[in-house]
This record gives sequence, C-alpha cells and structure tokens, in this order.
Amino acid sequence: MNYALFWLILGTVLCLMELFIPTAFVESTLGVSAILVSLVSLVVPQFSLQAALWMVLSLVFIFFLKRFVPQRTPPILLDATEARTLTAIAPGDAGRVLYEGNSWQARCDDETITIGANQTVVVVRRKGNTLYVMPESEIKEWP
Repeated sequence: MNYALFWLILGTVLCLMELFIPTAFVESTLGVSAILVSLVSLVVPQFSLQAALWMVLSLVFIFFLKRFVPQRTPPILLDATEARTLTAIAPGDAGRVLYEGNSWQARCDDETITIGANQTVVVVRRKGNTLYVMPESEIKEWP
C-alpha cells in the first residue's frame, strides 16, 4: 500500500468517526489534515516528513478551530446572593440554607463566626454543592 492511499483512508476514517463519536470536530481536523497529507505524499515520499506535516497541520487546525467552539463556562451563582439559614452554622461546620427556593449545604466563609438559624446571609461563593455564606450584618461592617 502506498502512503497516499494510507493517508487518504486514515483521513476518511477519522472524518467518519466524527459522525459517531462527536469530539467537537477534533477528529475531523485530524482527518482533513490526513487528506491534505495524502496529496503531499504524492510529491514527498518520506513517511517521517509526512507524519510531521500531519502533526503540524493537525495542531494548526485545532488551534484555529478553538475560536469557533463555544467555551463551556463553569456553573456560577445566579444574580441572587441572599439566602436564609435553616440551621445554625457553627465555626468550621456545615449547616443548611434556603437559597433560591432550595435547601443547600452551607459553610461560613469566615471560620470564626457562628451563624444562628433563620438569619439572612449573603452567598459569597460556591464550591461544588456547598455555598459559602457570610452573615448580612458582617458584610455591612466591611469597609
């Protein structure tokens, strides 16, 4: 089997694989690169140069493809930042807060403060399924 046919088959297989295993067009870019290398292999007979060209073309295509793929942003907190404690939150321990109609596990962002039950708190950040909150009175005292 000559190299041109090898690269053509590889490129076709990679492009077809994109149909069955979606990879945000990464396999397609590898396939298109292989098809282009199959054309170049008619002129350049050295397989090592063909493989190097395929890698370079693939990297260039993937780099430019990155611009067109939408970025996945991590889930962030919605605009509402106010919550109400359902249980007391002791320093260093977790409690429960009612945030946007749902009960969440929560910790105080300042591990020296105790937050009582049924207090208004401000959600300052989220880590996994745990909200980090501060008492509203403490937030107002910040400079």
